[in-house]
Amino acid sequence: MGRKGEVIDMLWMKWLPWRFGVRYLAKAQGFIDPIALLARVHQFAQPADVAEPIELLRAGVVMHARGLINSRVIQHNLDWLWPYWVEKQYNPRSKSFIPRAFSLTHINLTHRNWTAIGVPDIDALPIVDPMGLTTPFWDGWSLDIWLITDDKRQLLPARSSNTGQSLELQPKFAVRTKTEQDNLFLELRSYVEEKLGVAYCQIDISAKADASAWIAVALRPYNPEGISFIHRLALSADRKVWSVDGSSCITFSESVDRHHISTYRGGDVLVHLNDAKEQNEEFCNVGMLTGAALFKTEAGQQREITVRVQLEQEAAKNSRDISWADCLVGQCRLKISDQLFQQLYDAALRTLVLHSPKDVYPGPFTYKRFWFRDAAFIINGLLCCGLIDRAERAINQFAGRQTAGGYFLSQEGEWDSNGEALWIMRRFIEITGKPLQPEWIRPIRLAGDWIIKKRLSEKSGHLHAGLMPAGFSAEHLGPNDFYYWDAYWGIAGLEAAADLMEMAGDLKSATRFTDEAALFRRAVGRSLDRAAYRSGMEIIPASPYRRPDSGAIGSLVCSYPLQLYPADDIRLLNTVDFLITNCLVDGGFFQDMIHSGINPYLTLHLAQVLLRAGDFRSFDLIRKVAESASPTGQWPEAIHPRTKGGCMGDGQHAWAAAEWVLIIRNCFVREEGDGLILAAGVPTEWLTAGAKLAFGPAPTAFGEISLTVEADDPAEQVKISWQGKWHGAPPGIDVRLPGFSRRSVTADQHAITLIREKSA
Repeated sequence: MGRKGEVIDMLWMKWLPWRFGVRYLAKAQGFIDPIALLARVHQFAQPADVAEPIELLRAGVVMHARGLINSRVIQHNLDWLWPYWVEKQYNPRSKSFIPRAFSLTHINLTHRNWTAIGVPDIDALPIVDPMGLTTPFWDGWSLDIWLITDDKRQLLPARSSNTGQSLELQPKFAVRTKTEQDNLFLELRSYVEEKLGVAYCQIDISAKADASAWIAVALRPYNPEGISFIHRLALSADRKVWSVDGSSCITFSESVDRHHISTYRGGDVLVHLNDAKEQNEEFCNVGMLTGAALFKTEAGQQREITVRVQLEQEAAKNSRDISWADCLVGQCRLKISDQLFQQLYDAALRTLVLHSPKDVYPGPFTYKRFWFRDAAFIINGLLCCGLIDRAERAINQFAGRQTAGGYFLSQEGEWDSNGEALWIMRRFIEITGKPLQPEWIRPIRLAGDWIIKKRLSEKSGHLHAGLMPAGFSAEHLGPNDFYYWDAYWGIAGLEAAADLMEMAGDLKSATRFTDEAALFRRAVGRSLDRAAYRSGMEIIPASPYRRPDSGAIGSLVCSYPLQLYPADDIRLLNTVDFLITNCLVDGGFFQDMIHSGINPYLTLHLAQVLLRAGDFRSFDLIRKVAESASPTGQWPEAIHPRTKGGCMGDGQHAWAAAEWVLIIRNCFVREEGDGLILAAGVPTEWLTAGAKLAFGPAPTAFGEISLTVEADDPAEQVKISWQGKWHGAPPGIDVRLPGFSRRSVTADQHAITLIREKSA
């Protein structure tokens, strides 16, 4: 409809009688005027076409609607067994405790941690919380497993202080949860498998007690976000199948020995496990029904039970290739002695696979939807670890999200998406060496034109002249503003579009995009000069109107991954120093805005900029991120500085996983200008006597490279060798192993011995 139509809409909304009606009704009931309140809120942001993306508002409303239900249910029923986060967050003796007081909604702010289980190319992603609570369906109910003895002892993982968890990569991709207490032992193995075209979530249960006991498979009306209603439960005549709300989806490997159900008014089924009378079917109009299937185990004897949940209603119509082995063919392999880093890399690869069934998702639960922003980084991770087909499949979905005007739309009001889409499309062509797909040409041209039209006039004289409009941008930067993050992506997008159009033979468009990118660069330069004069600081703030704050983390995109500025640009390095001096908590980057936690992927962005600049502080940040991973090798979006659990976003963040494979890759090999930098981030601590590190085959913009680092005598020298499979002529190669002599090599060399610097 264009700007004229938007203005008409705004005037129409301004004068519609409903505004007066809302004001009258609110004041009549003693409420604050909501129209005036919204106007006040908007005054804290720069005027923008879109106040907030409707998708984010919708997601926020859904979360807080659940939080409102949580507030009505949980605190009034604390004699129930709740998920781990509730047991900790509502416990006044726990460091996770949060006073509720005037909080209208109660949400998980202390332990947003879970791990997705699944198989490649199946969209279903059950999640397992740190205590083994398994949620088979997105935003659905959960299954919990307990061990209850006849002498009244209870092994309840959510309340246990001795539960451990690990991620199993072979033979199944599974989460193992072990709980031990008072001579009671419980082990769960949760995973997904496909049989005859249907996907199932399976929990293998193994339990043992020193007295006669019962394994309890408990149906719970909640998940790691809060309440998820259950109204009806029925046990089949053969006592092997549960029907939940009319769907016969849960199967037990053996007949249930005892069975109990409780409605909301009856309290948690936990208190009814010793009732003499069974209930095989029950309805709860409140939706807080709980059930327990009990299986007898004799003293000192181990018993095993399997629970299977059908994730799909019918077999897939088309055959699916879901083999992990086949899926990971061609992957870039890492071989190092540091087991933590090795395990995190292997887990991150599989996280990327699970979250790219077709589109790419930043998470399995809270963020199981598409953003161009997250997609650019996640697809780059797929490309750099050799999962090319997945990356291409995801990029092929882009055109379906492009408007007629050329806007790559995932969330309205975010002006970085076109640059991100264009940049990752060029990255795909560079890394694969494939020709430009004909069906990409028109969307690329439209997207470049959209950036040009969206830019503001350079003649206004404002600090934001020539930048992108004020927008919401990345939500962790702050309210609507003229963000340099958006500008840098716009520049990168135009430069990418120029290269792609040249490949397509459209030299007119290529020249236009090149010229417009140059104008855009100059506009940003002028804005930064004026902002620096205004603030007296030579840094890159979040926007020309912002004082230096943690939002400046977004401006680092000019270095990583876009490389728009030289690695030693003074403003860039001053920005890094400001962030390290003012925004680190416990060694990780703490984002004050929105996230209010230590952010793993933003910490790695800092590390990437330092790595590119040859600053060895990068590895301190990398090590911090490694140490903050969950026992299953996952990161939430942001980490609570006290509980060390997730406090923001998805409990398993695929963007963070992508950043992990990218930082490891760049430690071994990265592009810089017209050449490759080798081993610049390999830490001295990995170079123990006799160590042999290996990485590859690693896709780069120049072709694939496989790299080995041999440390037979690391006190004196180290040998680095490589094999390349280049798209064309071999690139220039610069070897920069920390602590050793820096060497540039000729195209015909495949190995070099570096001498340790005496001052190192």
